[in-house]
Amino acid sequence: MNQGLSALDGSRWRGDAELWLDADTDEATMSVCTLSVQGSRVSYTWRYEGEPQTGSLTVREGSVGFEDSFHSATEMACAPREGSWALMDVTGTYGPPEGPLWGWRLVLAMRPSGELVLLMDNIGPWGEEMRAVRMVLKRQKA
Repeated sequence: MNQGLSALDGSRWRGDAELWLDADTDEATMSVCTLSVQGSRVSYTWRYEGEPQTGSLTVREGSVGFEDSFHSATEMACAPREGSWALMDVTGTYGPPEGPLWGWRLVLAMRPSGELVLLMDNIGPWGEEMRAVRMVLKRQKA
């Protein structure tokens, strides 16, 4: 997982973010987003109803820490998904101690066009993945 990120170290990206709050509709809230890669940390920004939001994915030995001011203000430990072709593909769980637990899947992938894509899916306790966020970004010149 870290090898793919190391090739992007020091890069900055800008694009469009889509946020789905209702899994049953195709209506997404749009905003401008940015992303940067510094060492083992991917940081991003976006907006919801005009308010700035921030998040990060921090690669550690065997796991990834995920924080997002809108989705998960407390860091969530995520485990890599084996066999993925993406630069990063991790899942974590959240919810009340008495359950049921929900899941969160985060995928960072590079399209053949050179665009970077950050996907976030919510996973219901019954196993269904529901889209939450898609950021499609283009590399900025240094």
